Amino acid sequence: MPNTTINLPDEQRVVVTGSGWVTPLGSDINSVWERLLNAESAVAPITHFDASTFATNFAAEVSDFNLSDFFDDPKGTHDTAGRSTQFALAACHNAFKQSGLDTNPIDPTRIGVYLGAGEGVLDYEPYMAANVAAWDHDARAFNPKTWADVAYQGMTPAPELEQEPQLTALHLAKRFNAQGPNLNCMTACAASTQAIGEAAELIRQGDADIMIAGGAHSMIHTLGITGFIRLTAMSTRRDDPTTASRPFDVSRNGFVMGEGAGIVILESLASAKARGANILAEVSGFGSTADAYRITDIHPDGQGGAGAMQMALDQAGINPADLDDNGRPLVHWINAHGTSTQENDKTESNAVRSVFKDNAMKVPFSSVKSMLGHLIQAAGAVEFITCLKAIETGVIPPTANLKEVDPVCGLDHIPGEARDCNPIGGVTTTLSNSFGFGGQNDCVCLTKYTG
Repeated sequence: MPNTTINLPDEQRVVVTGSGWVTPLGSDINSVWERLLNAESAVAPITHFDASTFATNFAAEVSDFNLSDFFDDPKGTHDTAGRSTQFALAACHNAFKQSGLDTNPIDPTRIGVYLGAGEGVLDYEPYMAANVAAWDHDARAFNPKTWADVAYQGMTPAPELEQEPQLTALHLAKRFNAQGPNLNCMTACAASTQAIGEAAELIRQGDADIMIAGGAHSMIHTLGITGFIRLTAMSTRRDDPTTASRPFDVSRNGFVMGEGAGIVILESLASAKARGANILAEVSGFGSTADAYRITDIHPDGQGGAGAMQMALDQAGINPADLDDNGRPLVHWINAHGTSTQENDKTESNAVRSVFKDNAMKVPFSSVKSMLGHLIQAAGAVEFITCLKAIETGVIPPTANLKEVDPVCGLDHIPGEARDCNPIGGVTTTLSNSFGFGGQNDCVCLTKYTG
């Protein structure tokens, strides 16, 4: 299998040594993986708030989550942490443990954090109270001074501060003593894939030996759900929410909101070898582009997504026209962005066909958002971990609820049932796509580590 990174010195090769997630299907890597292979859905009516009057009243929520299940002292330094930050802390705890970093003394200045984390706590209550107090019903007038006075009285510093998206990365740095580079990007649905790719680049250029990378997000609140409903981007299939997410199906009518976090430990090969760490896979390529097209639309031809995939393949030294010894393209699975919206699914399919041309119909292609929902800024990191599991097990998860493929999305889909690739050589290389509103496109190529 071509992989140009093997020609780099060990200090510049980037491997994955740990992973952790908190998802609507659970937080244990192996049990969630089995549920994905069985095409189980996490979508159900919303419980975080009363959504009974909303056009979309369902989502994929994380249930039965408690930070104390992961830490003996969940309060104290993290007592102000919002929901998505707590997800990230839990996911990072598991990733650290799997990587062995919880027992290995490491120079903290050589450990960094790069997340694609969304906004944190949204402190509605003071402002909702102020809205009521400032409205004079008899005069039909709004008093801004009253609003400001009431809102100020109800405002508390911690929740205000925790709204800032960079706070998640700071919580991780404090908990895990990561004193190296600390960054966060907010490139919508592409954010955590971009964070992982750029974290790998920081290691390659020598700025860190180890990077905590990934993302966390929760938008299952009144503002988040309302915003996407107004964009007509969400499914309104209230009668059957478990099958509402139907990527690439002719009957798809929008995505389903999810929440969660995914964290991976990226490490230079030299560092991993020195620690005797177990290596899960190698990050062999990364591509990032922008469509520069419209604020909420991707280019219909898929040229931005195609460019990101091609960049990742070029960096990995993979020619999409080549075949392996089993007659397969050199990419054995594309984890699709696959949101279940009309535009994204068509455009992503166009991008894949543009890159792989005659081989496009031979590359397995599926979307786990059909089961997990769309975790927004956490989606790419969680799906990156599914690529790790596909490489480990040789099995590819299906696209649930895909009954009739839209002709404009024609590719090698995996509808309903997982595909076991072990009889034909397993899964040694994957691409993971993440495309955001406005045409932010990111793709990471993962390769089986062979030494």
